[in-house]
Formats: sequence, structure tokens, C-alpha cells
Amino acid sequence: MDPQPDAGDPSWAGRSPEDGGAVYGCYQPLPVDVDVYVWLLNPPTPASAGPSPRAVAQMAVDEMGLSAIEIGIVPEPRPGSIGIVGMPVWMWARNPGPSTVGPITASASAGGITVTATARIHKYTWSMGDGGTVVCSGPGTPFTDDRGGEPSPDCGYTYSSSSAGLPGDSFTVTASSDWVIDWAGAGQTGTIRMDDLERSVQIVVGEAQVLVTN
Repeated sequence: MDPQPDAGDPSWAGRSPEDGGAVYGCYQPLPVDVDVYVWLLNPPTPASAGPSPRAVAQMAVDEMGLSAIEIGIVPEPRPGSIGIVGMPVWMWARNPGPSTVGPITASASAGGITVTATARIHKYTWSMGDGGTVVCSGPGTPFTDDRGGEPSPDCGYTYSSSSAGLPGDSFTVTASSDWVIDWAGAGQTGTIRMDDLERSVQIVVGEAQVLVTN
């Protein structure tokens, strides 16, 4: 402390300035803001700065294990499955779970502070491989055989050209997840964005063959 307390001040803990040492002030932010004064014979070793609430929030995000969705799509990405130009394509998140479609909440503690974060999907962006892009607000609707020929109610596409001539004669379809993570702790709040989680599959789309007879 500068200046040092007067002789007889309780912070000297019964000692006097003539005994050597000094009184040091320590600031403790949690659980309540308080200044603590202690006498030490030798100067304390400077403490390293603790993690910021934002850094602890990132630790909570890491605990969530967020990952790209497992792609569900028709036509299916398997040998022998071929879509047709002009026919509806369905896209969705297969086997959805908290770490792929949210919401998911996790907490982390470090440096005497605890932060809780909740992650939610903002949107899914589908790059269809032919230059087209589809933005879906939700995980999509799984396709069922009884809905053949119908467009997806919430996440679909229609190709206007075949994939013939492209590498593997297929379109590369990539689904990217855009997460918004809200966090709170240590009297602070904030938002973390994550939009680099993606997964790709290849699908084949061909032209319909028309038989003409005389």
C-alpha cells in the first residue's frame, strides 16, 4: 500500500513499521467485491491474470462438442442412387442430437468464476454443388417413400442440370451449421458465433430418359 497504514492500524496484525515488511492490498472480485489487507515480510509474487469470462465461456463451448450434422439427402449418396433433373431434392439432419441441432447448455469454471453458455442453431447453409445455395432455419424434414415427387416442406432444392461431366459425375453437397452461443457469468454476458462446422456428400443427378416410339 502507498502510503502504508499508520502504526497501530489493524492491518499491521500487531506488528509495527519498525518490524520490517509491509501491508499489501489484495482485491478479490468474487463472490463479492472486497479489498483484503495483509502484512507480509517479503513482497508477494505477482499473480498471473486469471482467464476472462469470455475465455471461460469458450471452455464451456468446448465442453458441448458441437459438430456438423450428419447429412440426410435424397437422392442418397450411395452407388446406384440417382436423382433426376427437375425432381425435388430433400435435405435434413440425420440422427439429430443436442450437439448437432441444439439447443445445448454447458458450464465451465476457472480462475474463481463460472460461466454458463447455451448454443442454438441460427441457420444451415447448403451448398448444392452446382452454384446454388439453400438456407434453412431448421434441421429439415426426413424424406419418406410415401412423399416421392413432393417438395420438402422446409429444406429442399431442384437441380436444373445433371452432374454428368463433373468429377465423379456427381455434385458435392455441403451443409454448414451456423451456431449462436449466448453466455453469462461473473456479471458479464456475451455472444459467440460459430459457422465453420460443415460436412459434405456426393450425389448423382441425371437427365430423365424419354422413350419415343413411332
